[in-house]
Amino acid sequence: MVFEDLDKEMRVYEESLDQYILSDMYLAARLDGRSFTRLTKEVCQFEAPFDVRFRDMMVETTKALMNSGFRIVYGFTESDEISLLFHPDDNTFGRKVRKINSTLAGEASAAFSLLLGKAATFNCRVIPLPSRERVADYFAWRQEDAHRNSLNAWCYWTLRKEGCSVSEATAALEGKSVPYKNELLFQRGINYNDLPAWQKRGIGVTFEDVPKEGYNPLTKETVLTSRRELVANLELKLGEEYRQFILGFLN
Repeated sequence: MVFEDLDKEMRVYEESLDQYILSDMYLAARLDGRSFTRLTKEVCQFEAPFDVRFRDMMVETTKALMNSGFRIVYGFTESDEISLLFHPDDNTFGRKVRKINSTLAGEASAAFSLLLGKAATFNCRVIPLPSRERVADYFAWRQEDAHRNSLNAWCYWTLRKEGCSVSEATAALEGKSVPYKNELLFQRGINYNDLPAWQKRGIGVTFEDVPKEGYNPLTKETVLTSRRELVANLELKLGEEYRQFILGFLN
């Protein structure tokens, strides 16, 4: 059979499940670490419930994704997940879902593995959002997820460090309210409100113009310039302020 004919016939099967995100939809993507609970607590034995080494690797992985060839305007990371907001005009790979998912998952897996020194993998899902309001809703949702995960993690690991087994700590928190969990910590000398903001709200990553000192060899003078860099924000706003912050990337 002539190759060109076979190629045409076989690509129909390869592309039969392809999906594309319509150009009038806003686009986000979320990546999650695969089996990261075992990786962080058993294999690498990071500090629980939070470890700044793991935090910094997730931030650097987010930065790597934002420099991976897509037009990504905002990155958000909490726990073992990363959410990315694409510029409305981004048309990388023609917005083909298969290409976006596989590329971002591969980039994240490679970047994090190099930082960790061990193999680690991420999965990725593309999230089409129909309006600016839904974009704000999405990132507000992920920030609230960060808060819930943080409070649960602090309670769970506090009980574990007191000697509770996995099942005992899990049962002790099942169905309990937010005030109950805050009080559980407070009775043990932990004021949840005083914990670092990045543990409760997640971390945002944005492109910023950062002032830099340079040297002009012609005038032999030190000059002040700026360079576009990715910067991590460990003190994100909450509520409506955060929503407006997100909407600012869509202007």
